[in-house]
Amino acid sequence: MLLTRQEIEQREQKSLAPYAALANDSRGRVYPIEEHPLRTAFQRDRDRVIHSAAFRRLEYKTQVFIPHEKDHFRTRLTHTIEVAQIARTLARNLRLNEDLTEAVALVHDLGHTPFGHAGEDVLNELLAEQGGFNHNHQSLRVVDILEQRYARHPGLNLSYEVREGIVKHETSAPITAPGFDSDQLPTLEAALVDIADEIAYNSHDIDDGLSAGILSFDQLISSDFCSQLVGPTPPLGEDPASDYQRYALVRQLVNRMATDVINETSSRIDRLGITDLDSVRQAPEKPCAYSEEIGTFVSQLKSFLRQRLYKHQHLVTMSERAGDIITTIFRRILAEPSLMPPRFQQMLDGERIEIVAADYIAGMTDRYAEKVYGELGG
Repeated sequence: MLLTRQEIEQREQKSLAPYAALANDSRGRVYPIEEHPLRTAFQRDRDRVIHSAAFRRLEYKTQVFIPHEKDHFRTRLTHTIEVAQIARTLARNLRLNEDLTEAVALVHDLGHTPFGHAGEDVLNELLAEQGGFNHNHQSLRVVDILEQRYARHPGLNLSYEVREGIVKHETSAPITAPGFDSDQLPTLEAALVDIADEIAYNSHDIDDGLSAGILSFDQLISSDFCSQLVGPTPPLGEDPASDYQRYALVRQLVNRMATDVINETSSRIDRLGITDLDSVRQAPEKPCAYSEEIGTFVSQLKSFLRQRLYKHQHLVTMSERAGDIITTIFRRILAEPSLMPPRFQQMLDGERIEIVAADYIAGMTDRYAEKVYGELGG
């Protein structure tokens, strides 16, 4: 017999925690649609994201290292998949809604620019007079406006809860959007994605940094934060099996951080008296977090990566080239809007050219941006 949507929703009600976000209780979509007989609202959101053009383009967008330098470096797509895997594990152990968690994880970076954070920083400067550029805000534009897959409405028409996960995804520059109360916390599912995102990039940036030869294994494992997070690890040396040690290090990091988040979040849920979704949204502090001890070590780990990896001359040089490419394309488009595809030119009837140019550029893959730059004589 088929497993119907109603049966899936009934299973959620019986098996998930009372403070989990249930698909049957979703606040709905901007454009109402008929329910699917076999999939819940959050399952449909996940599928809509995966089948979007913006999701496919993540395969050719830089995470930290230019993908073609080594085939196994993370891309924005593989990072997103790792975030989804970690987030689902956290949600499963806390009896939260895995489908919503996965949908938020898969959508969280759709608005990212080519060339990683370097591209975002450049667009933020170029759009200073228009309020700057924020990849969370851009992700919302992607799913609400830029993806054109349905004749009846713009965007992907995702559920409120998934879009809320985009709006309230934690970054250094929070955003606001109509219809979302900035004083309320998001669902626990969305909050877990924030932490899973951090767990993923902290661990895989170490992996890629070691693989690239920028980070020193011996220096890393001798640090206080690493010894506390993963315990004693033998030095790399000349052992041909040293890749196994690197994999073990990354595996231990993910396991320690994820296990700590599960335990600390469970403890906070009890301490804060969270009994339903409303009490999640009104909680006086974040329910999803590291313990104080592990949080301190994670902060030290992030500081280590900022100093030893992200500021390395190799990545600085890459960032400078990214800045030149994006700035050149942006300025040429402002001078010649006809350089953009017709659908973006049509958007100029209701949007400032700077915003439309940013939409076009942010959607580019690294290699497409390189191609356009070359065609412009760069």
